[in-house]
Formats: sequence, structure tokens, C-alpha cells
Amino acid sequence: MNNKIKTVLSLTLAASVIPAAAPAHAAEKNTPEELVHIAEAQVRSLAPYNNSMTLSKNFLQEYHLTQSAIANAKKALPNVKNARQKRLLGDRIEKAEMAVLRTARVIDALKYGEALLKDTSSFIALISKKEKADEELHNWYDKIRTERRAYEKIVGKVSGSDSRKAFGLKYIVPAKLAEEMMAYPLTRYDLNVKALAAIAADKPEVARKLVDTITKMEEKGDIVKAALLKLYPNNKAVQQQISIIEGKIEAELALVKQSIMEALKPKSNFNLEVLHTNDTHAHIDNIARRITAIKEMRAKAENSLLLDAGDVFSGTLYFNEFKGQADLEFMNMIGYDAMTFGNHEFDLGTAPLSSFVKNAKFPFVSANVDFTKDANMKGLVGGTAATAAPKDGNVYPSIIKEMNGEKVGIFGLTTAETETISSPGKDVAFNDYIERAKKSVEQLKAQGVNKIIALTHIGYQDGGGDNDVTLAKEVDGIDIIVGGHSHTVLSTPTVDTTGAEPTVIVQTGQYSDNLGTLNVEFDPSGKVIKNEGKLINLNEKSGDSYAIKADDEAQKILDTKYKPVIDAKQKEVVASTDVALNGARADVRTKETNLGNLITDGMLSKAKTINPNTVIALQNGGGIRESINSGDVTMGEILTVMPFGNALAIMKLSGEEIKAALEHSVEAVPTEAGAFLQVSGMRFSYDSTKPAGQRVVKVEVKEDGKTFTTLDPAKQYFVATNTFTAAGGDNYPMFKKAYDEGRVSEPGFVDWENFRDYLKANPGLKPEVEGRITDVSK
Repeated sequence: MNNKIKTVLSLTLAASVIPAAAPAHAAEKNTPEELVHIAEAQVRSLAPYNNSMTLSKNFLQEYHLTQSAIANAKKALPNVKNARQKRLLGDRIEKAEMAVLRTARVIDALKYGEALLKDTSSFIALISKKEKADEELHNWYDKIRTERRAYEKIVGKVSGSDSRKAFGLKYIVPAKLAEEMMAYPLTRYDLNVKALAAIAADKPEVARKLVDTITKMEEKGDIVKAALLKLYPNNKAVQQQISIIEGKIEAELALVKQSIMEALKPKSNFNLEVLHTNDTHAHIDNIARRITAIKEMRAKAENSLLLDAGDVFSGTLYFNEFKGQADLEFMNMIGYDAMTFGNHEFDLGTAPLSSFVKNAKFPFVSANVDFTKDANMKGLVGGTAATAAPKDGNVYPSIIKEMNGEKVGIFGLTTAETETISSPGKDVAFNDYIERAKKSVEQLKAQGVNKIIALTHIGYQDGGGDNDVTLAKEVDGIDIIVGGHSHTVLSTPTVDTTGAEPTVIVQTGQYSDNLGTLNVEFDPSGKVIKNEGKLINLNEKSGDSYAIKADDEAQKILDTKYKPVIDAKQKEVVASTDVALNGARADVRTKETNLGNLITDGMLSKAKTINPNTVIALQNGGGIRESINSGDVTMGEILTVMPFGNALAIMKLSGEEIKAALEHSVEAVPTEAGAFLQVSGMRFSYDSTKPAGQRVVKVEVKEDGKTFTTLDPAKQYFVATNTFTAAGGDNYPMFKKAYDEGRVSEPGFVDWENFRDYLKANPGLKPEVEGRITDVSK
């Protein structure tokens, strides 16, 4: 008997002391013979109660009166002088005591049974409230089973098989049925979980067998249900709880069966059209054509996604004025499905970024950027796991898009270089991209996703410590990498075959020049078996007109809401110069000019803020398009000088490679060449009368920023240039080799912005031709 039952019983018996006073008082007047007779009469009065199966107040009162009567008889027995009579009376008292003992066992059984019945009812109620099996239900299950077993021992002491059977039917059977009621949903729940796991693991036949087992349990469940309803014929609450339990189990089983039916359907291959952009950098003058191209491609595709790989921020006056909101209006208009963060999204801290995210009508994916401590962004973090129900304007590690019954997972990555090349702030953390990619793939696969896209801003083959080529080789399970950051123009997709299945890598270049399109065919297992991708040139012309017609609605918004502001901004004066800045084509492509010196000085200054060990800056003459007259310098003039918006890159080169690059720079002199390099942090001389490739006679580097020292062919130097030149543009094979070997970091920062900022920070400069490049033959 447990403590609870003991306490209740002791309190009840204590309460019965009051009516016991009458027999005690009577004992003083009656003879021992009479007292024994009274005790026997009291024993006989208990008989109806013993068989009533009801623990009433009267039963307990009569039981206590009988105990008192026997006590009085026993007390009077020593007063009997006749030994034979004394022995006979003693035998009668002993029989009365045995009868009371039997009644005591009935009372114990009834008391314990009532508590057990109460716990059983509570247990049934608890089951009905639970969505699934958990620790609390397991604890209750153990409690009921333990109490029921203890109770069976107590009932075993009750006299008479009929009585024991009656006790069992009233108290033991409900407890056993409650145990079965518990074991039934628990077992089915566990089998359902296993079946779902089998479906997720693409093992539908295993799942089918598990459901067959569950179905066989239904007959047993119906028996349990019928027995409980029979046991509680008038208890509507219990009946309702049983129905709730059954309803939950049936609903859950129906979902599993449906999932299995879907899993067992003969599957065909799945085609997906991925439309993608990256590094648009606020170039929205052609946004209306981009929207037209997207609409046309979507119209042709049954299943399509529109993704952006980051760096919407920074690059044109549109960003300076509207902080990304102009771009966002058009992105919302056309309906992007997801975007990841580029490093430039953090250029102004997280306040403008949070506004950008809040106003977006699409979700963001970022598996390796931790915003949980950032005041501006932490409220926009939607969770730490993959979700199939992402909310617009929220950030998730990964999301799941469902199309025609197929699940496609998308997770995001941002270069860890952002911490040093942008301004995310101390409360934004960048985690290891390989580790987070593996975790994202694992989470998506756990939810039955076998088609996975990594939306990345880490660079195609960038040398900053993370890139798409390495990602494809190191992380299994990624089917497509939609990349950005390195401004790489992949005219056709690159396919990495390192893992068990191929990984397709795409990137569009920069500045909204192209819309990327990738059509991928997956087999039923989620393996890419075919891919076809191309770039749609958004600026292509047919005669005097653009090949792609502008979307009317988008063009109207651009022309009325945004462009007038930018046109006015271009007229603003940002600096002044006392001397004319020579950007004449014939000069910047054949010799040193003061404008070339000014531009490269600004480039070197910016590069040193990122990598203080940068000692040289190089600007291809083909990237300087116009001169600037003395006097005020407007934004429009700066943009005319540097119209391409080339971004900053930092190369790690040997002295030998630098000398080879200088040879290529001057090999065409005196013929104009876009490859001719304007320089900063160094000076060199060459002889234009010598054969190409043998002209450079002396190269010196200002490593400490003050004193020139001879270039060491074996030494490594950090050299700033633009991404066009760093990738091998203008036929620089030594730069392309460095790029391919991952020795080029691409922090970004657009050339005209660097130039503007340098002019603002250094008013009164009078750049001169100072002998950085000398033709000794003249």
C-alpha cells in the first residue's frame, strides 16, 4: 500500500473513533457473555458491506464499531472465572477477529482501488492532452503499472474468489486497459516516427512494412477502446478523451500513409530553371530590361527560382542616395525567391541592412553569419534550422521551396573576409563556411530534401580563404552553387565531379550586365543528370535599340521616382583641382600621366586599409576614359573618367611576375594599348627600342612607403589593381595564373568611389608626372 493510501485510511479510521464510545460505555454494564454476543452481532452487520464493493461512510463506521465491540469483549474475558466458559468465549472472540481481518483487507483493497481508479482516470485524461509520446507519459505509464501490480497483491488477500474477481473487474481491469491504452499510441507513435524516417531516407518499402504493422494493431486498439467505453458507460468525459486519443492517432497515421503513397509513386525526372543575379551593386539603369527578361524566362519554365547571390549594396549613386531601397522596390516587384548577403551589404553597418531586410518581400538565407548579438538584425532571425515556411523579411540558415511535390533546399554563405573588408560591427560573427555548409546539407536531407542549392557570396576561385570551387570539392550533397563576390563571368556552368554526385557552379559577372539562367534536370534520387546554362546580356543592342524591351511599369518607376534624383546628384561638385588631370586616351595608354598617378595613389591608399602590406597599385590605361579640366570636379566627371565601375582586387605576386607584367605593359609602346599600366608605390624604366619582352631595365618598389628599393624577383609582394586586370584582362597571363591559384583577394570597393573619396580626403592635391614610368630611349 502506498503512502497516499495509508494516509487516507488512517485519517478515515481516526474519524470513526467518535461513535465507538457507546460500546465502551456498554461494556461497564454487560457481562462478558453479552459483550461477546454484541461483538458477534457487529461482525454479522459487516456482511452486506463486505459484498457491496463500495467504500461508504457507514461501512467504515460499522467496521470501527465491530473493532470496538471485540476490544470490549477481550477486555472483559479475564473476569470470567470458569475456565471452560473462558475458553469458549475466547474461541468466539478469535473467530470475530478473523472476520474483522477479512473486512480490513476488503477496506484496504477498496481504498487502494479507489486511488488506483482515480490515477487511471487521470492517466487517460493526460494521454488525450499529449500530441505525442513523451517522458511524462512514460512516467505515468510506469506509475500505473507499479500501482496495479501492488494492488493485485492486496486483492489476493481478500477472501473468496468471487470477491477477488469483482475487485479485479472494478479496479484492476481499468488499470490494465489504461496501460494498454498507453502502450497502443506509444507503439504506434514510435512506428510512425520510424516510418517517416524511412521515407526521409528514401526507403519507402521499409516505411510501408511499418505501416502494415500499425494497421494490424488497429484491431487490438478497437478492443481496448470498446472495453474502456464499456467500463465507463456513463462517463462522457472519459468517452470524449478516448475519442480524442483515437482521432489523433488516426490523423497521424493518415499523414504517414499519405507520405508513403507519395514516396511510392513512380517518379519522373524533375526540371528546374534557376534564374540568378549577383553583384549588381546598385546598377539599376537597366532594371526594366532585367524584369522583362525574368518574366520571359519564367513563362517558359514549369518550375523556376529567382535568386540573388549578394552585393546589391554599393557601387552607384543609386545606393548613395537610397541605401538599397531603390533596388529592393524592383526586386519585390519581380518576386525574388531568396537572397544571401554580400560583404558590401555591411558597408554602412547593419542599420541600413536591417531596413533592407525588413522591407523585402522575400526571405534571406545565411548559414554562416550569426546575427544573434546584433541589435539591428537579431529580431529578424527566423530560426536556426531549415524551414519550409519562411517569412518575408526574415533570415534563415536555409529554406525549402516546394514545386509540384518536389522539395528544393536553399542555404546561404557569405565570405568571412567581410569582417575585414566591410563594416559589419563587432556583434556580427562569421562562422566557418565549410562546417556550416555541411550542417545545412545535413538538416535539409533530414527533411527529405535531395535537391540542394548553395547561394553563396564567397567568390568563384577567390583567394580570400573561401570560394565556390573549394566548397564544391569539400562538401558532398550540394547540387548547385549560385555564386557571387568575384564578379566572375561564367558563360557556361562549371561542373565539379569530386563528390559522389556532380555540383554545378554558376555566376553572372557584375553590375546587372547579365541575367543568369540555369536549367537543371534531376533524376528521382536528386542527382543532376543534365544542365544547360547561359547568360542573357541585358545591355545587348540591335541597332540603336536594346535587344530586350524594357518593362513599362518598372521603367516608369525608375524614370519618375529615382532617375531624376541621380541626374541632379551627378551635377554636384565633390572636389576641385588646380591642374588639369590628363586622361587622354593617347597618353594614359602609352605613358605616365598625373591622372593615372592620382587614381593609383587612391587605389593604394584604399588597399592599405584592407591589407596594410599592400605596396603597389596598378591601373590599366584602358580603364581611364576621359580627362578632367582644372576647377570644380563633379560626380558626373568622375563617372565619365571611370565608367566601368571596376572593383578593387589585391594580388599576391612574386617580383618575377611583377616584372613580367611590366614587360607586357610596355611591349606595344609607342602604339596605344589598354594594357599599359599606370602605377603607384613603384617606379620602373624601360627601353622602347628593345624587343618586346626585353624592355624593362630597372624596377624599384617603395616597400616602406618612403624609400625605393630594387624589386626582388624571388620575393612576394601584395599588389592592388582592379578585378578586370586581376582576372587576366588585357592578356595578363601572370595575373590570371595568380587568380586561378587563389592568390587574389577581391574585397570589392568600386574604383570611382575610391577615387572620389581620395579626392575628398586630400583637397589641394596637384598631381604631377614624377618619373614613375621612364622610357630611357628618349
